[in-house]
Amino acid sequence: MRVLLTGADGFAGGWLARRLLAEGHEVIGTRRPGGRPSLVLDIEESERIEWREMEMTSDASVTAAAQGRWDIVFHLAAMASGSEARNDPGLAWEINAAGTARLAEALGDRHEELGEDPLLFLASSGEVYGMGNGALRRESDAPQPCSPYAGSKLGAEIAALEVSYRTGLRVIVARAFPHIGPHQDTRFVAPALVARLMAARHLRAPVIKTGNLDVIRDFLDVRDVVEAYLALAQRGVPGEAYNVASGEAHSIDDLLGRLQQLLGWQVTPEPDARLVRRADIPHLVGDPSKLRGATGWKPGLSFDQTLRDLVHAQTR
Repeated sequence: MRVLLTGADGFAGGWLARRLLAEGHEVIGTRRPGGRPSLVLDIEESERIEWREMEMTSDASVTAAAQGRWDIVFHLAAMASGSEARNDPGLAWEINAAGTARLAEALGDRHEELGEDPLLFLASSGEVYGMGNGALRRESDAPQPCSPYAGSKLGAEIAALEVSYRTGLRVIVARAFPHIGPHQDTRFVAPALVARLMAARHLRAPVIKTGNLDVIRDFLDVRDVVEAYLALAQRGVPGEAYNVASGEAHSIDDLLGRLQQLLGWQVTPEPDARLVRRADIPHLVGDPSKLRGATGWKPGLSFDQTLRDLVHAQTR
């Protein structure tokens, strides 16, 4: 297949690029102007990708990057950090929602004018469901986003589906729940905790700063998320949204405890108001039934294996 992968310079994008290359697909990857390939990719893998620069805030840049005949467009380019989105909500909407609208419009135009029929695969987020009531989130639940990041991702879904309804462009939405793994950067909770624990161990410090340890998350290995994306691209139904989730719950406190065991350093967590998210979702765990029914997918890597690989990548 000929694949356009936006955000191939990112965390999940790099892992997806690696899998696509391993399967022998032709990969055209986008990266931010002046950016570098994903840290996930080795030199040989990076050289096998045809790189295009794309700035999601520019209509001309997005349209130029989307030029070509594609079997699938995996759209992973986004402002992915919740803290960055809170610092600049307007930019989060401009990149995530308006940027997706630009890409979908470019593909929809080519579908109408040239008869091209790519699948637009949109990587969204389980955070679009909002606060919830402690139950597993299902695709039938009404989205109630409660952060700029979640709102902008729901906006991206609406933008892509609007173009689909109007032009016939095929669109699949994947609502991925939190994913972690090797080479994730420290803007995100798991690698951030690893970095703080490593620093504490080096300094023989008994305390680290933390955010809210009581929140519950459905942590997935990024490599399993990529397998779900590939399965949905092959067997998902256009026009539908699917949770990419395990249905398993882990608190941040549990995550911290497991990381302490792996790193061999015990600490006392000290809450820091600067690390606590306002309107943080207390329980975010997804029901994977729809995805499993459509594709047979289920996670292949245990939570402990994911954490071992994350720690190994961050400490070597």
